[in-house]
Amino acid sequence: MRLAATLLAAGSLLAAGVAQAQSPSAPLAVKIGVLNDQSGLYADLGGPGSVWAAKKAVSDFMATPAGKNLKVEVVFADHQNKADVGTAIARQWFDVDGVDVILDVPNSGVALAVNQVAKEKNKVFINSGAAASDLTGKACTPNTVHWTYDTWALANGTGKAITKNGGDTWFFITADYAFGHALERDTAAVVNANGGKVLGQVRVPLNNADFSSFLLQAQSSKAKVIGLANAGGDTINSIKQAAEYGIVEGGQKLAGLLIFLSDVNSLGLKTAQGLTLTEAWYWDMNDDNRAFAKEFAAANRGVHPTMVHAGVYSGTLHYLKAVAALGADKDGAAVVAKMKEIPTDDKLFGKGEIRADGRQIHPMYLFEVKKPSESKYPYDYYTLKATIPANEAFRPLSESECPLVKKS
Repeated sequence: MRLAATLLAAGSLLAAGVAQAQSPSAPLAVKIGVLNDQSGLYADLGGPGSVWAAKKAVSDFMATPAGKNLKVEVVFADHQNKADVGTAIARQWFDVDGVDVILDVPNSGVALAVNQVAKEKNKVFINSGAAASDLTGKACTPNTVHWTYDTWALANGTGKAITKNGGDTWFFITADYAFGHALERDTAAVVNANGGKVLGQVRVPLNNADFSSFLLQAQSSKAKVIGLANAGGDTINSIKQAAEYGIVEGGQKLAGLLIFLSDVNSLGLKTAQGLTLTEAWYWDMNDDNRAFAKEFAAANRGVHPTMVHAGVYSGTLHYLKAVAALGADKDGAAVVAKMKEIPTDDKLFGKGEIRADGRQIHPMYLFEVKKPSESKYPYDYYTLKATIPANEAFRPLSESECPLVKKS
């Protein structure tokens, strides 16, 4: 009897243990870090708006059945457009604070540094704000996904359109760091491939206030097109000062190779009208985009979202889908592999895919900035000139230097 009682008790404990093991597990804890420029020349195109976009994606995903299995926290930091600051934050987040994925990171110098830290720590980096096509080229890793746009796409949108329409001689005013160099390189290749010629270039320090000497060099080159291989506040300053020098009135054309909605808003349509630009997303293209913009504006002082904000939303959402499907988030390379396996699909970018090189594929759009008389309501800034299909918008895999791409 005593033995039977002991066996019965042991059996009861074993059954309880099995029942406990089979009970629903606690939600998987996920920590997202948005790393960008919160107060400097790139704050308007990303900044606090990117934090809102990431949180919005989390909120939308948590409302789905798959979201019930996750517990998600979003943190953010300012990299101050300094690679050493960005690297230090990334290491702190990964090593100490339990961050699983870093998002956004405008400034290609910072992004390329974070790209390497994410690989070293086997975490995830989803870039929306930086442009350097090297992130899916020679610097690609199994841990990085490049969303939204890149220098190859910008060059083959704006650069090709302007060159084919007669702008066959170019002079570049280039931001003197990784992004500017990549944008100049990729655009020059397009200009040359389409029968044009680059007459010269000048390198300009980041966050520059006075473009007068650089604009005078561009003016004296007699190039038909002055290519602005810069972004954010630098683009705004160079276009404003070009207007003061009467450069466009003198017959030369400005090519803003990376123009954001926030730049056009700062410039005003009187100054920005007629600019040709390439974007991955525009708020006023369909009802889903408009709904997102309305909610964004209500939370951000009436400001409308840029393509970077849309990319942060889209990238965050797809990351969460992959983590939920995988049931784990600690092995960054495994999460990115799952992200590549699952087709991308959301209300802002529609259906797409992430290629072997980490490039997320979707259409790009060629726009022209409206005249003041053509704008009917706030942020009604663009006229669509052409849609670049997804299979043409980004660098072909056959031309990729990414070591993850199998060569045939």
